[in-house]
Amino acid sequence: MAQRIRKSTSQQIVETVKDVSGCDVNFIDRDGIIFASTDPKRVGDYHEVGFRVVKTGEAIEVGSDDAFLGTHRGVNLPFVYRGEAIAAIGITGEPDEVRKYVHLALRITALILREQELDEQSGNERARLNYIIRALTSGEPLNMDFLKSNLNIFGLRPDSLCRTLIVRRDTERRIANVSAVEAGVEAAFEQMGAGLHTFTYPGDYVAIIEERRFKSCVQLLRSLAADHPGVLRIGVGSADALARQDRSYEAASIALRSLHGEYGLAVFDELDLDILLGSVPEPARRRFLEKTAANLTDADRELLASYFSGGMSLKAVSEELFMHKNTIQYKLDRIARETGRNPRVFKDAVVLHLALKLMNGKENM
Repeated sequence: MAQRIRKSTSQQIVETVKDVSGCDVNFIDRDGIIFASTDPKRVGDYHEVGFRVVKTGEAIEVGSDDAFLGTHRGVNLPFVYRGEAIAAIGITGEPDEVRKYVHLALRITALILREQELDEQSGNERARLNYIIRALTSGEPLNMDFLKSNLNIFGLRPDSLCRTLIVRRDTERRIANVSAVEAGVEAAFEQMGAGLHTFTYPGDYVAIIEERRFKSCVQLLRSLAADHPGVLRIGVGSADALARQDRSYEAASIALRSLHGEYGLAVFDELDLDILLGSVPEPARRRFLEKTAANLTDADRELLASYFSGGMSLKAVSEELFMHKNTIQYKLDRIARETGRNPRVFKDAVVLHLALKLMNGKENM
């Protein structure tokens, strides 16, 4: 019995029946042991009548205390589960008074046990779902028959063209209402039809979505990020076969890193130079910036961003920043001295441009 009905569920049953009847209630297993009770002192005691009830499958009323070993007066009835008596429920009190609660107690027990079954079923489905997503996004071998039988639940086929997307919640920032963020992500996944999704500790939501659905979901993802500013980063991988979502997951990870600490949405297909920059490990990125951009001020970065976006034209920078050409040349020379890289030399300009990209994100393309 203990293997079929959890102890917590048994305790919930007896407490619920007592709330209705006002009487102490015992839940007795097949061996006659009181498994749960509203009287804690009786838990673990042997209940002779309860043992008989389970064995015979018939209710037994007791008119006086201690007429049977470990038994008080009351009504004891079998609980039948899938055609088999697996436990006894004992309601303590005068039989004429507590008899009216017998059918109610059985009904309550059946309802609570059904909730337990649904919880266990949900837990099993979640575990299966997590396993499938983990296997697909990591390239772990997965039995195709098992995959096919489970994909039907989510309306997918093994030959579906899909993308993996990662929604990353900032776990280092203090967020006032994490549950609202989680609810927003879940709602977005549901609206996108991304049934194949899961949460991975500490703050990643991973979903696999069909390519045909994704094209209509880009704005939804942008809105999701905008609804939670400073909280969510979203990376979308490349379209690939369902069985090769490990490649799409890696592309989604690169898209996330391309944001360089900024928040919002990055789609792998829209990246170019960012693909390379997003693949640079964090220690290498730090060392590169230390060698190239450590001495750049905010004003220097603004000047270089304008200089590069204007095609390295002094005239374009002068017009954009309302600055004299001679002043611009002076500032570029000073940057060359500070960094050891001359912005007017193409090779050095490329290095400084990469440094800006790593420091500032996508806006300095």
